Amino acid sequence: MTASASGRARYNRMQTTPAIDPVEAVRGAMPQAILDVKAFRGETTLIIDPAQVVAVARYLRDTPGLTYNYLSDISAVDYYPEATRPGRFGVSTHLYSMLYNRRLRVKAYLQEDEPVMPSLTVVWPAANWLEREIFDMMGIVFEGHPDLRRLLMPEDWDGHPHRRDYPLGYETPMFSFNVDDINQHKPYAKA
Repeated sequence: MTASASGRARYNRMQTTPAIDPVEAVRGAMPQAILDVKAFRGETTLIIDPAQVVAVARYLRDTPGLTYNYLSDISAVDYYPEATRPGRFGVSTHLYSMLYNRRLRVKAYLQEDEPVMPSLTVVWPAANWLEREIFDMMGIVFEGHPDLRRLLMPEDWDGHPHRRDYPLGYETPMFSFNVDDINQHKPYAKA
């Protein structure tokens, strides 16, 4: 038997644990963690208790048959002033299983008065910069984060620019009829 034939034979004998349903697996292991499940156009979203986010993430990463081993993204949404959501802020963690070629979204809602949730850096170190961006732009605090500080805005910046109630700095657009009015308010360098 040649070396390549031997390698193929060994590869064919390798066993992969069959894929299991992530919703049923998490429901069975941590029934208190799941608050709701949404399915839309082939995408599944687990809506979970924010206090359980690290336990659920670790379970999804380490359980054979799930193996969501790649953190694709973490994003946040401000639903202000809409009152139909369980909380003002929604933090979505986008996971991917390279072994089974599947995606899953894990979402937690946070209240306006205390937007705090545990950091996922203990499960995926790559969450570091993603959580810092959310902290900077939305003001959501990630407990246990190793270096939670502003990422894009200056340290002395007041507020969080991606919140929907953040004041916008409007500027009048310049047209041919209002050039003189606009130019007198521009901060041109003085010679």
